[in-house]
Amino acid sequence: MDTLIRSIKFPIVFDTEKLKNDLSKIINKKWTDHYNTNDYTGKWTSVALMSKDGKSDTIYALSSDNDKIVNTEILDSCTYFKEILDGFLFEKTAVRLLQLAVGAEIKPHSDHCLGYEDGSFRLHIPIITNPDVEFILDGKRLVMNEGECWYIDANFEHSVANRGKQDRIHLVIDGIRNDWTDDLFYKEASETQFHKPKTVMSEEQKLLMIAELRKMNTPAADDIIRTLQ
Repeated sequence: MDTLIRSIKFPIVFDTEKLKNDLSKIINKKWTDHYNTNDYTGKWTSVALMSKDGKSDTIYALSSDNDKIVNTEILDSCTYFKEILDGFLFEKTAVRLLQLAVGAEIKPHSDHCLGYEDGSFRLHIPIITNPDVEFILDGKRLVMNEGECWYIDANFEHSVANRGKQDRIHLVIDGIRNDWTDDLFYKEASETQFHKPKTVMSEEQKLLMIAELRKMNTPAADDIIRTLQ
C-alpha cells in the first residue's frame, strides 16, 4: 500500500526580499487574535488578504460553497502577494497571514476536511521563520524555510512551537482542487497516496471544536457541527 502523503514541498521558490517588502506594509496594521482560543498559548494573530466581506479582520478559514472571497483593503498595496495569488490558478477559500509570536505554541490538533483527498487543501509560504520553530506533523518535525511553498495535510494531527527569538509569519492559502492543482500535486505524488487518516476524536475534543465553530456563526461551520454531532 502506498504511503499516505502528509506534506509536499513543491519545486517553487518565492523571492524572500519581495515577500518581506510586502509584509513590511502590513506588519504595523491591526492583527486579529486567532479564533481557536483553546488551541494555543501565547500570541497567535492573523490578517486576511482575501475574505468573504473584503475586511482584513475576517480571518475565518471556513466558507460555504457559495461564498466567494474578495481582496481585502490590505492586499491592494501588496503587489508581490497579488502576483503569487494570481499565479495559483484555483479558487481560494481563505488567504491570510498568520503570525506566531516568540514563545507561542499551537497545541496538537487536527483540522476538518483540509486534505487534498477532501477536494480542498492548504498551502504554507514562510515569510519569516527561524531554526527554532518546531512544526510537528503526525509525530515528525517539518522544517519549512523562507520562500518555500508547502502543502500540509491538516487532517493529520499537527502542532507548532516558536522557541526562537523572532516571530514566525506564514502566508497561508486555502483552495479548491481542480485540474490545474491535480497537475501540480500529482507531479509530486501518486493520486493513490491521498487518503483520509484514520483518527478518533475524543468527546472533549469534539465539544471544544463545536464551541469554536458556534462562535463563527457561518453556514459552513453549522454544517460541520451537524456532522460532528
